[in-house]
Amino acid sequence: MAARVAILGLHLEANAFAPPTVEADFRALCWEEGEAITRLARAPVSHLPAELPGFFRRMDETGPWQPVPIAIWAAPPGGPIEHALFLRMLDFAEAKLSAALPLDGVYVASHGASSSTGDEDSDGTLVELIRRVVGPHVPIVVSHDLHCNVSDRLARIADSLIAYRTNPHVDMAERGAEAADVLRRLIGGERVFTHFIRLPLAPPTVTLLTAEGPYADLIREAEATMAREAAVLNVSVTGGFVFSDLPKCGMTVTVTALSAEAAREHAARIARRAWADRHRFTRRLTSLPEAVELARTATERLIFSDAGDNPGGGGRGNTAWLLSALHEARIPGVVLGLFVDPELAAEAHALGEGAEFEARFNRTPSEFSRPFTARARIARLTDGKGVGRRGTMAGRAFDLGPSARLTLLDSGMEVVVISLRRQCHEPRTLEMHGLDLSAARVIVVKSRGHFRAGFDEFAPPERIFEVDTPGLTSPVLSNFTWKRLPRPIFPLDPEAVWPAAEEGGTRI
Repeated sequence: MAARVAILGLHLEANAFAPPTVEADFRALCWEEGEAITRLARAPVSHLPAELPGFFRRMDETGPWQPVPIAIWAAPPGGPIEHALFLRMLDFAEAKLSAALPLDGVYVASHGASSSTGDEDSDGTLVELIRRVVGPHVPIVVSHDLHCNVSDRLARIADSLIAYRTNPHVDMAERGAEAADVLRRLIGGERVFTHFIRLPLAPPTVTLLTAEGPYADLIREAEATMAREAAVLNVSVTGGFVFSDLPKCGMTVTVTALSAEAAREHAARIARRAWADRHRFTRRLTSLPEAVELARTATERLIFSDAGDNPGGGGRGNTAWLLSALHEARIPGVVLGLFVDPELAAEAHALGEGAEFEARFNRTPSEFSRPFTARARIARLTDGKGVGRRGTMAGRAFDLGPSARLTLLDSGMEVVVISLRRQCHEPRTLEMHGLDLSAARVIVVKSRGHFRAGFDEFAPPERIFEVDTPGLTSPVLSNFTWKRLPRPIFPLDPEAVWPAAEEGGTRI
């Protein structure tokens, strides 16, 4: 008889310093229920989180099964979910799961860093609800982004936790397939054990790349362990998302194995290595004056990451620090995207291509998003809809909302203005506005790190600079007033200690 597998997911990276996430944010990115999920997961192109097509493909390849899709809710990174909305989501999930019984397994495809305005552990609450409905013996496999905040409750309830292993994230489909493989084994009656460790370590996001560096070394060790140890099914080392400002923040290690001893041994070993390497999780950013001078003297193309204003981490996408500095310096050949300003985009669409006007950025200023004005020509208008060609968005549909390419007349700077809050990690979002990025002198992206998988064809790592700009995603953690983050925690508190390092890395 074909296994009946329920499918749910909640994707939100909750930044405690950003405005709350509302239903419209989910509706604008991904709010899918019921059989539409199956159709989209098996379609050539869709807007679903990429682990879902990966999960469906592997389940289809490995035998008969009956998908029981419940809901996939995904919003751009932003503030915690409005609690009333989260409660409605829970009620919907409970009703649909209850109606779907009996089930043989559950796959939860969540980002893992969500919270609501009334629940600091919304991911754990969702998994606890699932367990309550399906009972103690139905296997639940959860996949998470590596920028997740894993609670002890979620680690205890889920039968297995599988996290991404690439940053930029280009392995989501593979992790979905891995989740399918583990779930198949559990449905087949195999028993697994997990061991979970949290470290007092909250690395700045810019130190969590997986091409090289301390986090890359931990991921390679995790993969080597899985390849070497037949008893180990999965090792997930998550870097966390410190901007959630919650007690469950911090790097974690979770091992799924065929024995409790193997799970404990390998989790402890990798956690001790992470703690021993903690001083490597620091990075000096490029100052704004340094960035301007680099751009002025560049003989080869540069890429600047506007690291303090990354919509992929809850930034609003509308700070003008780099925009104004490069414009005022009259640096030739600068392209900047994606600047989030729906009012400005709407004005450009009303005026039409070719019109010249006084472009007013940030008509409603906030703490970091101050007004900026420049004379501009409307070079291209689009509806903002497209399909990614590289990196994390390859083959996935995206929607920027009504968008405009503005040429700033005094500097020649090209700025792509969009209506929906999205980070600039896919070259197509600029190219669709008629820009030839190979001709640019400087490309400025409002993205923290995911752009590296899409824009690497335009500049090697040594010509990519993370610029120290103010904003809601500044990698300089001392810029924030933390309220709920566990303290002491490294690197905010250099004196932080981890007693379990001397005790074999016991479960925290």
